[in-house]
Amino acid sequence: MTDARRHILIAGCGYVGRRLYARLAERFDVTALVRTAHSASMLAAEGFRTATLDLDRIRAGASVPERLEQESIVYLVPPPAFGESDLRLDRFLQLATVPPKSFVYVSTTGVYGDTGGAPVDESAPVNPRTDRARRRVTAEEMTRVWCTERRVRRVVLRVPGIYGPGRLPLERMRKGEAIVREDEAGISNRIHVDDLVSACVAAITNPEARGVYNISDGAAISSSTFLLKVAELAGIPPPPQVSMVEAQLTFTPDRLSFLSESRHVLNERMRKHLGVKLKYADYAQGIRASLEG
Repeated sequence: MTDARRHILIAGCGYVGRRLYARLAERFDVTALVRTAHSASMLAAEGFRTATLDLDRIRAGASVPERLEQESIVYLVPPPAFGESDLRLDRFLQLATVPPKSFVYVSTTGVYGDTGGAPVDESAPVNPRTDRARRRVTAEEMTRVWCTERRVRRVVLRVPGIYGPGRLPLERMRKGEAIVREDEAGISNRIHVDDLVSACVAAITNPEARGVYNISDGAAISSSTFLLKVAELAGIPPPPQVSMVEAQLTFTPDRLSFLSESRHVLNERMRKHLGVKLKYADYAQGIRASLEG
């Protein structure tokens, strides 16, 4: 059997999934699973093979598009915005009847919680501080049980903030949105979308890949440092900086929840075991490429 005949299902085909589809389509038979007929038609117009499944409203007779030569499922669907469990993933796994060779679940580094800026690798215990992160922890466990029962090779990619073309907050910065003072901001982590796609491909194609991998460029900098570099390279005025005390009074709860956690996510296992060669280990190069994007 040739690679061209092996099937890969990408569940959730948005910003990351579209790029992953394009990369995989060179070697595999790929299907993009999306929620709405509108999304499916938009992708189909670009040459994507699509299927629809609304995981919030499962209809009678609904199914996951599967084939006997199922190479992999890459699950990119975000959890619901409420609760501590991922009901979407639960429903998906109930409908998936043909075990693939591998199941790749894209999670978040938020499962580690706050380490006060200390380094964290995959051996660290999870310590979620938000419901958003707790949903990811329960989802990771769901995939562990499902894959163990079916003897499926399972890979969990814990991903930080994703940036790339069209994913830099340029408009907000042009409007003068403030950031936390650089000397008060905690360490954040990020990955360029192209490098995340490379990690997903490696998770599928490397038969030794299994377990958890942190996906990050490895740079131990704050979000404020990153945004100041964005402003510099984009040629726009640097954003005003405010104290953390002022930020707590003026920033949105969602934004504060990210700023309240500081950790340095280590990526050695990604580089040495998963075999990912980062294109944008230098975040400044990643920003330049995103602006040119």
